[in-house]
Amino acid sequence: MSIPSRRPGFLILLVLALSFLTGPLADPALAQSKYASIVIDTGNGEVLYRANADDPKYPASLTKMMTLYLTFEALEKKRIKLGQTLTVSRKAASQPPTKLGLRAGQRIKVEHAILALVTKSANDASMVLAEGIGGSESRFATMMTRKARRLGMSRTTFRNPHGLPDARQVSTARDLATLASALIRDYPKYYPYFSRASFTYRGVEHPNHNRLMGAYQGMDGLKTGYIRASGFNLAASAVRQGRRLIAVVMGGDTPAWRDAHLAELLDQGFATPRTPPPLVASLRAPATPDRKPDIAGGDVKVASLEEIVESSDLATLAATLSPPLGAAGSAVAAETAVWGVQVGAFSDAGAGRKALDTVSRRLPSLLAQAYPQMIQVTTGNGRLFRARLMGLDETTARNVCASLERAGDDCIMVAPQGL
Repeated sequence: MSIPSRRPGFLILLVLALSFLTGPLADPALAQSKYASIVIDTGNGEVLYRANADDPKYPASLTKMMTLYLTFEALEKKRIKLGQTLTVSRKAASQPPTKLGLRAGQRIKVEHAILALVTKSANDASMVLAEGIGGSESRFATMMTRKARRLGMSRTTFRNPHGLPDARQVSTARDLATLASALIRDYPKYYPYFSRASFTYRGVEHPNHNRLMGAYQGMDGLKTGYIRASGFNLAASAVRQGRRLIAVVMGGDTPAWRDAHLAELLDQGFATPRTPPPLVASLRAPATPDRKPDIAGGDVKVASLEEIVESSDLATLAATLSPPLGAAGSAVAAETAVWGVQVGAFSDAGAGRKALDTVSRRLPSLLAQAYPQMIQVTTGNGRLFRARLMGLDETTARNVCASLERAGDDCIMVAPQGL
């Protein structure tokens, strides 16, 4: 049988196969190699939808989310200030559009550069921040990739701070969702910058490229991106009835299709019933009950310092055992009402426990009232254990992180309800 005679049958089968696809997957644009997407619920880390979420793609200007993450980190560590001015180098001034049109030798405030990235996605301002924080583009790119690894973005490599074409600069929809979540979680003080509708610089108003933000109910940020090799990208977050979702769409043919598709994904996400977040077991051993609990099916096993308790087991424990008393609170649920610090996220629980023990020995006075806590989460690459020391007040948590960061170690403050 000749090839021409086979083609009609093949096309019929293809149409029939496509007819079984519903929702976002039904669009033929999803077949393109540039496409990827993911939707996550930040409340419990649940992935509500994904397509090609772990395939390497070009992030384009979604790259600037990491540039801003490192900028916010530098602000928190007081390496730079919002009102501080940075000098525009020749390299920064020579970056291709989109740009503010900065001139070599000119100075720009850090806050203005931040707003230029958020709204106009200015490449020249991005380079100014990179050189001002990292000393050079290459050093800043190394900092970006290192931070990506620490955040769990295992399939991301950065080579520049703006996302202009570089074949070696790749990421995934899942990694970029992780980054968006980290921006919201780690820097709530600065996240509102992403909701700015426009930015006026030297008399010129620059509207936010994320046009969906003003049209989609509950959306409050993040970032658009485009280069020819990537297609139209968008990472966005929205909150409805206290539930925050993050969606990433990469590889759209047009901005309109990308925006409509992301809105559809968010709609489907909000319509999906929420899975309750898993309860978290403190590594502090529960107090021994006065009497053996009466539970059908046998004895209750009490979590030790060496165990990660599954949510079903923990629910039984919480209902039957007397919780430990202390300055930080008396129940597992109450522990979310205190501050803490996270000293790392580890693929191995033993490594997390070792890190907690090391930090506790280094800062005995600051951490005298702290108790260790390990939170198990599931990522695309397997299990991850977040090692935290809880039971602190805000000032102590801030001092602990400041001490660890001065020594070159990672530390993230965990605010109340930040579990």
